[in-house]
Amino acid sequence: MFTANGMLDPWAVRNSGWKKRLVGSLWENAAHRDASCFHVNSEAEYQTVRAYGLKNPIAIIPNGIDVADLSLRYPAPWREAGGHKVLLYLGRLHPKKNLPAVLDAWKRVQQSTAHAREWVLVIAGWDQGNHEALLKRQARELGLEGSVHFAGPLFGAEKAGAYQNADAFVLPSLSEGLPMVVLEAWAYGKPVVMTPECNLPEGLAAGAALSTGNTAEALTGTLGVLFEMNDSERQSMGERGRALVAEKFLWPGIAEEMKRVCEWAVGGGDPPPSVRCD
Repeated sequence: MFTANGMLDPWAVRNSGWKKRLVGSLWENAAHRDASCFHVNSEAEYQTVRAYGLKNPIAIIPNGIDVADLSLRYPAPWREAGGHKVLLYLGRLHPKKNLPAVLDAWKRVQQSTAHAREWVLVIAGWDQGNHEALLKRQARELGLEGSVHFAGPLFGAEKAGAYQNADAFVLPSLSEGLPMVVLEAWAYGKPVVMTPECNLPEGLAAGAALSTGNTAEALTGTLGVLFEMNDSERQSMGERGRALVAEKFLWPGIAEEMKRVCEWAVGGGDPPPSVRCD
């Protein structure tokens, strides 16, 4: 059984496309076609696997997570906030995450929305391909040094402190399978701004997130909406995300369904409900 994890998304296939075509022609496509089952995290990812041309049975099972214990308190891993509200990004610093558009939007919304000046943007994560240097240069050129802060990679208690002390979370990705960071933000009861490419329509349906386009213009408008909400409205949005995680994304249920799929792939019989053969 293979798992896609976003690698067959159109953006991912186009990125370094000649390398993927070479590997595919040598062995990967044949291995994919022979797989007894494919695993994907979302309906959207199911569609990308079918669009890629694979006809195998596909199990749609999301990533799993534990609900954060909010009785445990962690300090914020930043000092620069200075009493401001914090919009957090946490993850790889990579072009796919579309952070340049967020920085452009941050400049615009600071100029157009009065409440935006009550916020700072914290970008946390590990650098890939020297993308962090490009982002820092862009922030300097836009004059955002006072309201945009780079926290570096965060793990363990520092990561927990980042989620716990943020006021909202943003993931403006151009491509995802199903992003753990959004589930983590919801597990800490935080409202989320995300693009449709994050493949979590359940969060939008539950009122746990604001959907945004991936352009600077679209992000400017959505951030403006977030900043104009009052604290109670944002808190309610985060609580809906936490309830959604508890209902659909906890590890015990995810693990049990994966076990059913593996037993079916080995032993045959009727496929579990998560498996689609169409």
